[in-house]
Amino acid sequence: MSQTQQAGSSTPPQPRVQPAPTVERVRTHSWDDPAAIAAALPRRSGAELLGAMQAGELPPPPIMLTLGIEGWSFEVGRAVFTLVPAEYHYNPLGTVHGGVIATLLDSAAGCAVHSVLPAGTGYTSVDLVTKYLRPVTIATGRVTAEGGVISRGSRTALAEARLTDEDGRLLAHATSTCLLFPIAADPTA
Repeated sequence: MSQTQQAGSSTPPQPRVQPAPTVERVRTHSWDDPAAIAAALPRRSGAELLGAMQAGELPPPPIMLTLGIEGWSFEVGRAVFTLVPAEYHYNPLGTVHGGVIATLLDSAAGCAVHSVLPAGTGYTSVDLVTKYLRPVTIATGRVTAEGGVISRGSRTALAEARLTDEDGRLLAHATSTCLLFPIAADPTA
């Protein structure tokens, strides 16, 4: 009788499961120094700065390259990001990690707010209330996060973002409150 099997137990010992052989997956990426974006903040409105990124005049923020965000577009009061889910986005359950989804929603809501700000005004997320409605996997295909400004005051702004699949099904939704603040001419000041 094995040490793990107690006397009188009717449960037979379980066979040891061997992990399946795996193929090593490697992912590398590069990014530009984000200092160029920070230096432009005091001199450009949010719409101008986001437009310069979209036109390739300024590099995208490193997080976009880290996550593999493929597309983005901006209008005043609106921001859209797209992503094709990949294995490197997965959590242990085999779905896209909620943090990746939250980052997409936070980016869409935050950039929508940024698009309505004058030069010399920055923002930061105070909160992000996220509701996950459907699992996202590689089979989901391209997802789109679209953010819009609901309200903008002198010190805070409220935005929402929706994550949908290619068929327009709602996958997740978020609201975000952003704190607005002046940006010094020298971002290190």
